[in-house]
Amino acid sequence: MDFISTHLLTLILFIPTAAALLMIFLPKDRVNLLRWWAFIASLVPFALTLLLWGRFVPTQSGFQFTEQAAWYGVLNASYHVGVDGISLTMVLLTTLLMPLAILTTFNIKERVKPYMILFLLLETGMLGVFMALDLLLFFVFWEVGLVPMYFLIAQWGGANRNYASLKFMLYTIGGSLGLLLAIQLIGVVIGSFDLLVLFDKWLQVTAISLPLGLSVATVKVIAFWAFVIAFAIKVPVWPFHTWLPDAHTEAPTAGSMILAGVLLKLGAYGFLRLVLPLYPVEAKTFAGALAFLAVAAIIFGALAAWGQTDFKRLVAYSSINHMGFVVLGIAAAAQAGNTPDSVIAVNGAVLQMFNHGLSAAGMFFLVGVIYDRAHTRDLNDFGGIWARMPVYGSLLLFTAMASLGLPGLNGFVSEFLVIRGSWPILGLATALGMVGLFFTGAYILKALKLVLHGPLNERWAKLNEISTREILIITPLAVLMLGIGVWPAWILNVINRAVQMWF
Repeated sequence: MDFISTHLLTLILFIPTAAALLMIFLPKDRVNLLRWWAFIASLVPFALTLLLWGRFVPTQSGFQFTEQAAWYGVLNASYHVGVDGISLTMVLLTTLLMPLAILTTFNIKERVKPYMILFLLLETGMLGVFMALDLLLFFVFWEVGLVPMYFLIAQWGGANRNYASLKFMLYTIGGSLGLLLAIQLIGVVIGSFDLLVLFDKWLQVTAISLPLGLSVATVKVIAFWAFVIAFAIKVPVWPFHTWLPDAHTEAPTAGSMILAGVLLKLGAYGFLRLVLPLYPVEAKTFAGALAFLAVAAIIFGALAAWGQTDFKRLVAYSSINHMGFVVLGIAAAAQAGNTPDSVIAVNGAVLQMFNHGLSAAGMFFLVGVIYDRAHTRDLNDFGGIWARMPVYGSLLLFTAMASLGLPGLNGFVSEFLVIRGSWPILGLATALGMVGLFFTGAYILKALKLVLHGPLNERWAKLNEISTREILIITPLAVLMLGIGVWPAWILNVINRAVQMWF
């Protein structure tokens, strides 16, 4: 028990990898064994995360459950992990969605073994980003999460999977190159990659011996934009978004759940964990640009979603729309620093990351449910499905309303906090973002009308109702959507202390 307590984060982080390595020795023709092995292996980190959540002290400042060990001594880089209220929330989201996504994959019949191995490795990559307290370690896990998702799209995706996976890879690698160069610069200047050291020393750097006669201020601006572009691609925000609809459309259902539910949050987390603490001056200088990108994402994402006829592509564009509110909260914090309004905005942004993870994963899953039966995602082909599948229709309506931000459900709480906190700081941007909310309602209601309402298309007269296994997948998400909407304090109390400390 002492070992578990001392190494709780390491166990959560590497149990999926250990399970993936052991899976190599399991026979590939034992499909059910492989499925249940991966599912149980993903449940263990979730159980340990619940233990972590129970032992976490929200009123305590700084990082908790920290572990540190020598890694690359010559570079002064270490294996240093820990969590605060922000990262703990993201760890909970990751470990919750992963077993649900794996349970979704139980209908996969081809190459089950490599499929499950990739999912487990993906979990370690994502968790590592949220736990890392060393900048080089952060980058390693950042890249580790890229590779499994590329292969999941390329090997198990739709007809245009090669194009979508290559586009996904090129965009993210392009952003990562600038991020790596900026990280190397910081490491050379400070002599350490430890974030707790960097948060203090990097801000105080005023004189550096630099090539080309560049000033310290210029170098920091260049490094700032390298970080911003890398994270903006991952979120993604306009105009770095074009990889997302293609990747979502072609990815298998479980891949889309994790891509929207967790991977997009890596970029937003990078803004919160690295950009704002390391570059407060530059962030304030360019807060207007960040606000512009946020508003563009909100409005463009909503309008693009309205124009879609592919159900899955509509939900993909909705992610751009919803993540725009996260960036708006970040822009407010960049502009105002540590003020009561910016704290409210960042609380909303972090909660919106968690809430969008729930609703987006739920929406992509429900799109997958109907696609498995109808073998089409064209909204114009549906109609009257609710009469044939009333349980499915009710779950789709509930999840869509959570995504819409209906009061009483989770999406309302987070978007309200972002708007309330951003309004006194970025009034015009917030007002334009609220206009985007109108279009959000429009595209969601359009999708519900075309799929659920109207006369039943005779093509779907024999569609099977959502199964018990599928209900078990969506139920935890629905419970949390309602629970956070009714009583958000249980998660905001964890987030708020960390936000007050950093912002």
